[in-house]
Amino acid sequence: MTTVYDFEVKMPNGELKSLKDYEGRPLIIVNTASKCGFTPQFQGLQELYEKYKDDGLVILGFPCAQFNNQEFEDINETTSFCELNYGVSFPMFGKIDVNGDNADPLFQHLKDQQKGLLSKAIKWNFTKFLVDRNGQVVERYAPQTEPAKIEDDLKKVL
Repeated sequence: MTTVYDFEVKMPNGELKSLKDYEGRPLIIVNTASKCGFTPQFQGLQELYEKYKDDGLVILGFPCAQFNNQEFEDINETTSFCELNYGVSFPMFGKIDVNGDNADPLFQHLKDQQKGLLSKAIKWNFTKFLVDRNGQVVERYAPQTEPAKIEDDLKKVL
């Protein structure tokens, strides 16, 4: 059975990173954007990360410009923005597509495992996926779901 740990993703510098590095740890995987109305959710994600990282939680952020091009062109600008404005210390990765022919294979898998309300497609920035310690996608959250609202479900997989 395929798990999220079976995928490789691109780091901001273009190098590949195996998600096996996070095996056995619960994850929140989110497509992000630096210039979006939901961008302040970085703060809530960072708060969850700080609160539960010692319990194994890792949050993985994937910048995406597919929704009204709300991401910087330069990935270094993205990572600096997240760090300076929201104190983001969880891993951020290279910019990706989450829908369409060029959708990242990890996000294809996430969408296959947890469909949205009306379709598999991701509708906007800050769609969040909760992954258990076995690499199984257990929940999908809409962009408007504040990170704090995930906490009860998160505690179940810690």
